[in-house]
Amino acid sequence: MALQDILGMNRLSRPPRWPLPPPARMTAPPPFPLPHGTTTLAFRCSHGVVVAADTRSSCGGLICDPASRKVITLHRHLIATTSGTSADCAAWLRILRCSLRLRHLHEGQQPSVAGTAKLLSRLLHGCHSKDLCVATLLCGWDHTGPRLYYVYSDGTCFSGDVFSVGSGSPYAYAVLDGAYRYDLPVAEAFALARQAVAHAARRDAYSGGNVDLYHVQQSGWICVSREDVGQVYQGLGETAEKEGGREEEQSGEERSRLN
Repeated sequence: MALQDILGMNRLSRPPRWPLPPPARMTAPPPFPLPHGTTTLAFRCSHGVVVAADTRSSCGGLICDPASRKVITLHRHLIATTSGTSADCAAWLRILRCSLRLRHLHEGQQPSVAGTAKLLSRLLHGCHSKDLCVATLLCGWDHTGPRLYYVYSDGTCFSGDVFSVGSGSPYAYAVLDGAYRYDLPVAEAFALARQAVAHAARRDAYSGGNVDLYHVQQSGWICVSREDVGQVYQGLGETAEKEGGREEEQSGEERSRLN
């Protein structure tokens, strides 16, 4: 006989008034979709890797932070861009930074950019069913020169010369595909990166704020500038007008010579 039968307390237990959490196997869907977007890009040149990103962090129709940082430093010769869920990107890149530091202490040298990309890919692949959203560009310089890798949250990993990630990437690619060269001078490479992000922010509602520009070279990474997207886009229009005026002057001089 149970103790509650002896004490005369054999009553049906009432459910608690507070809501119980769902079972472990059940997943509660979000109350409403939260679209997000960004524009990050990077491309390799003979002098290093040029990296640019906007600074607008959005959650649906709300701009959470107009001046966030989407370029995260991992060590002196390696930086990473963030695209996707901000919390996921920050957490996994923090884990990657700790892993790189431990390997540096154990082996006495930093892993290569390819090794770092493979390490992050394996870490993310182990959680591919956890509904993560991480898309990052690993931009660095190692013993092989400037390197650029793209890593996604399902474990995808591959290298390339030009990458753009985020909702504004189609507009950025439209600019990059027409002007990119591996032998671009430093000044022209910086101008191209600014122009691509500015055009993407002009067309993409989820991109905006400022343009952060970084340069990874043999001596390490440097933060080149942070400029307002509107001013950059306005400056591009003024530059185009000046170039058009110069072309008209040159064509007028050629016509006068022919006459």
